[in-house]
Amino acid sequence: MTQPADPTDETPEPLETPFVDGLDDDPTPESGTDVPLAKESPEAAEGAAAEAAAGAAEGHRAGRGGDERTVVHLLRHGEVYNPEKILYGRLPGYHLSDLGHEMARIVADHLADRDLALIVHSPLVRTAETAAPTLERHGLEAVVDPRVIEAGNKFEGRRFRKRLLLDPRRWWWMRDPTKPTWGESYKAIAKRMTEAIEDARDHARGREVLIVSHQLPIWTIRSAMEGRNLWHDPRRRQCNLASLTTLTYRGDELESVSYNEPVAHLYPQAEKLPGA
Repeated sequence: MTQPADPTDETPEPLETPFVDGLDDDPTPESGTDVPLAKESPEAAEGAAAEAAAGAAEGHRAGRGGDERTVVHLLRHGEVYNPEKILYGRLPGYHLSDLGHEMARIVADHLADRDLALIVHSPLVRTAETAAPTLERHGLEAVVDPRVIEAGNKFEGRRFRKRLLLDPRRWWWMRDPTKPTWGESYKAIAKRMTEAIEDARDHARGREVLIVSHQLPIWTIRSAMEGRNLWHDPRRRQCNLASLTTLTYRGDELESVSYNEPVAHLYPQAEKLPGA
């Protein structure tokens, strides 16, 4: 008998307790879309990494050669005003906080002398607001690319509480953390991010690009590029608020990946770390 796609009215086998063991009764979500898991096995991390790598390979296309140096900066948006601590994901209307706007201005100062030929952001307002000071500084118009949007998530719009995971109606969502089955797959995220990054790189050959995106897409593509296990607990990611993950290409080949936190001095003031 075929299992229904999303049987929230049925009760499947319970998850193993380590999946939620150690979570607080009312944990603060660590990012706008993720389910903050307390533990995860190495096998799950390897499975997630394989999903992301497959997506990156599928999104990759043959380049046009050459040996010019092109730099693609992946910028995570600044802090969002989210007093209700909602897992907001792709929901509209979530703006930067005052601190988030300050973060965006500092990043613009940090990038003031860079040779930016293109600035891209996702369709969500928090990335548009993060990109705005840099756009103004460089006299560029934004390109909105839906491929760099936040990941979809079935918990979107809820305030995260431990009981969400303990509700038997949602166990089916959580059946496979290597995909993950509660949201957009890592394969799909890596594929669309690869396509967006390579298109931006090809547009700005020999210069630099800024892509303003979100924590999970940035961390997923970086993990795929570096061949790293993809852990799902957002607290283990190196992708803080308004941080820059920089990809340097020589021709079509990725030469290096670096990471920088221009607003690290503001993190103690942020609502949480790594924050939403």
